[in-house]
Amino acid sequence: MSVELLNFIETVLNGLMSGVMYSLVALGFVLIFKASGVFNFAQGVFALFAALTLVGFQTGQIPFSHLINELFGTNLHNWYPSLHSFLAILLTIVTMIILAWLVERLVLRHLVNQEPIILFMATIGLAFVLEGVGDLMWGSDVKVLDVGIPSGGSIWLEEATIGWASEGSEYYGMYIDVLNVWATIIAVILVTALALFSQYTKTGRALRAVADDHQAALSVGISLRSIWILVWGISGFIAMVAGIMWGTESGVQFSLSLIALKALPVLILGGFTSIPGAIIGGLLIGVGEKLAEIYIGGLLDIGAIENWFAYVLALVFLLFRPQGLFGDKIIERV
Repeated sequence: MSVELLNFIETVLNGLMSGVMYSLVALGFVLIFKASGVFNFAQGVFALFAALTLVGFQTGQIPFSHLINELFGTNLHNWYPSLHSFLAILLTIVTMIILAWLVERLVLRHLVNQEPIILFMATIGLAFVLEGVGDLMWGSDVKVLDVGIPSGGSIWLEEATIGWASEGSEYYGMYIDVLNVWATIIAVILVTALALFSQYTKTGRALRAVADDHQAALSVGISLRSIWILVWGISGFIAMVAGIMWGTESGVQFSLSLIALKALPVLILGGFTSIPGAIIGGLLIGVGEKLAEIYIGGLLDIGAIENWFAYVLALVFLLFRPQGLFGDKIIERV
């Protein structure tokens, strides 16, 4: 097998792995959009807040310790030396559920039946509030997140693929990040569970009814408040998983919230209402940007193509198929 073909396969595989990371974030957007009809701009900040909270629980950091020390002249930093990752994750899940309840009680219940743009603007405000609260609670320094998931290249795969190249070729094996493999497995489990939940459970059908018409759902006895708390809680859990993966790979820092921007092209390609579409869109974006960076960038001698390739691809979809690959086509009769 030629080295060029092996490099192409490696690029595609790494693109698929990156695409899964984008899909994890996009899933949270899809769930909330299906339940409330609003694009949740705060989803990226949810991932950041969950990652910050997880690290805080792991290290035993006292929330708002920086603020407390400044106000009262104390020197408080940690409750305890460390906490097992499993317990820290459980506490973070509880925190995200409480956050979902607060969002419903303080924001959503006052905006029932409002225009989508009002709900969208509310999520923008929520994003800035959460980012500020996260800064005050846990500090703005870059944090190391380790929950025991291995990372780095697979030595086994590199050694196994060295012999695939033609004899005499300078080929050192295929590089695949183990962390991305774990992300792929977790994403498949989440997507399967969410698809089954949405299609075959009573609560899942209630969620779709709320997405179609809030008033009609209320008229048949569906609790809008319960559905919104549930879906925001699930989205918070997905954000936590995405935050763990991204935070483990690049550290927990406030630029983590910007991963929401990469989810926009994913949603445009896959459709705002489709769970499978979020996955397919993420895979297309991941593979497309890697191939564009290696081949188009190398051919035209242009760098950093993967930073903007996804948005160009999304623009093309908006021109020719604005509902995305799996989204519902909107037909308005006049």
